[in-house]
Amino acid sequence: MKESTQKEKVLKNIRDALVNSLEAPFDDVEQDGRVFNPVAADSLDIEFAEAFSRANGRFVFCADMEELNLGLLALVREKRLENVYCGESHFKGLVGQLGIHGTEDSSLLADCQAVISGCEALVARTGSILLSSRQGGGRKSIIESPLHIVIASTRQLLPDISDAFRFMDGKYETGRPSMMTFVTGPSRTADIEKKLVHGVHGPREVYLFLVDVSG
Repeated sequence: MKESTQKEKVLKNIRDALVNSLEAPFDDVEQDGRVFNPVAADSLDIEFAEAFSRANGRFVFCADMEELNLGLLALVREKRLENVYCGESHFKGLVGQLGIHGTEDSSLLADCQAVISGCEALVARTGSILLSSRQGGGRKSIIESPLHIVIASTRQLLPDISDAFRFMDGKYETGRPSMMTFVTGPSRTADIEKKLVHGVHGPREVYLFLVDVSG
């Protein structure tokens, strides 16, 4: 009789498990409970800033729109930005005030030095920025540029990832966007010789300007 291969043994074990399924050994496990301690509502900005900075993100807190303008202008001068992509119409005026050329033509993304965008939400516990394909610029704007500048407000802060998904379900009642992604700092990978490299699959630097609108 021909001896069974390892693959056949594995498939046999899978079939046996499907036919002779066992009851769950722990039927009182709470599936919907939070794994982590909740983030205090009055410290969401601090939690986000700490987590985002640990992931090598560049966090800038702005007390008002005037500070946002000054912070962006300082960054434009530091990075010597002359040409940026901005696919969201409500930021066009802001780009114009910075004295730089802004385009919303996605075919020119490769020639832009930076991308300026908003976001769907911010996750405080992980320091993540939630972006989606419903935003101006779509998928390409997230990965094409070496520098991504995100502008957000304190109203967009949410405690955890589960809260972000609930927020999106409420905002897009007819169905979630075809693409949602959580950006936690700049792109990085250690696939090449186990060495950490930045900017392989996306921007080399991510700046988050958070505007306080609580006042």
